[in-house]
Amino acid sequence: MAHHDLRMPIGEAQARALKVDDTVTLEGTLYGIRDATQIHMFDRGRKTRFDLAGHAVIHTAPNVKKVAKSAEHPAGYAPSCIGTTTSDRMERFTRPLMVQNGVRLVIGKGGLREDSLRAMRELGGAYLAIVGGAAALETTWIETIEDVDLDDLHPESLWKFRVRGFGPLVVAMDSHGGSLYSQVRSDSQGRRAKALASLGVKA
Repeated sequence: MAHHDLRMPIGEAQARALKVDDTVTLEGTLYGIRDATQIHMFDRGRKTRFDLAGHAVIHTAPNVKKVAKSAEHPAGYAPSCIGTTTSDRMERFTRPLMVQNGVRLVIGKGGLREDSLRAMRELGGAYLAIVGGAAALETTWIETIEDVDLDDLHPESLWKFRVRGFGPLVVAMDSHGGSLYSQVRSDSQGRRAKALASLGVKA
């Protein structure tokens, strides 16, 4: 287990250096993305003016407030509460995010599935997990909302955050085929079988 301080964007080698159970803290830029954002990007062919290559995306539709544009709030939005949503329903977008936009890291809660794990192994990426209920803490890691694109989808716009000390996050899926979720599933099935056997129940 190792800790990695990453200033975004990163290259493939840095992504492949991450292994399950490692921890990561991000500095610099982080992009917020959610269901509608990706439906419009990948199902409806909309393009973003942001260059996501080498970056991390976080599954979120943040609570923000509209404010006057200023040096402190260049996008005209101030963060109120920026939490993380469940990743599973966005499973089908991991590969196109990596192939078409060059994304290296996906941040969310609850994990992703096998095609995402294959994409990370083939292309060099990782899934970083956040514990549910940590939105208030996450918000303190965001210095400002630098920019926003596809804002007609608000709040499922494409957000550009400037972050400082965003983490530590846990590497839950890596580019070597490792997955904490597979480990937990295997361990729980083993414990279940053992418990049933001790009761004389055939699985």
